[in-house]
Amino acid sequence: INQVDEEVKASSGLILSAESASDLRYRKGIVVEKGTDVEFIDKDKEIYYDARAGHSMLIEGKSYTIIKEHDVVVVL
Repeated sequence: INQVDEEVKASSGLILSAESASDLRYRKGIVVEKGTDVEFIDKDKEIYYDARAGHSMLIEGKSYTIIKEHDVVVVL
């Protein structure tokens, strides 16, 4: 997936710093390609996934995050 950096606002309307936002449990991403055993998530879908899941890889000079299907929380 490609991680999507979101501007995170508190309920009071304050924009959280990157440090505070990194404490959130879930991150947003866009599916670049799905694995062979993935059934319910398609390419180009926006998802929310567990921020502690997966690992990053550098492929042809671009960074991607590789996660397992069960780490996906929401498919938009």
